[in-house]
Amino acid sequence: MDAAALAASPFIALLAWSVVLLVFHVSLQGMLATLELGSAWNAGPRDVEKKPSGKLAGRAERASANFQETYPAFVGLALALAIAGDPTGWGLAGAWAWIVFRIVYIPLYLAGVAYVRSLIWVGSLAGLLIMVSTLVF
Repeated sequence: MDAAALAASPFIALLAWSVVLLVFHVSLQGMLATLELGSAWNAGPRDVEKKPSGKLAGRAERASANFQETYPAFVGLALALAIAGDPTGWGLAGAWAWIVFRIVYIPLYLAGVAYVRSLIWVGSLAGLLIMVSTLVF
């Protein structure tokens, strides 16, 4: 695949949006931790392990960690589909599903919504599995 065709792949734009989502996760986590622990903690070297004890900051940290668990798989699959192609469009549908479900996951996790949040996580996992199946079958 030539560089122009690769650059035109919709997976490249989704990869860019996924980075925006990653930065949002990290920023949200950092902002909520800083609100609780103070700007001196944020600006300091953090030599002593000090974690926020509040629910919201803790939830943001866990949601970010959860995102980062599946993020490398998404990046690899999206790049593979950009290179190999996606003649059926199912890979792109799976990628969009992953992105949308991961966005919906954030407020559900922060609000402490049980079960529905887990279903949303399963939906994002299904998106990855669709991407895999597009490459394999």
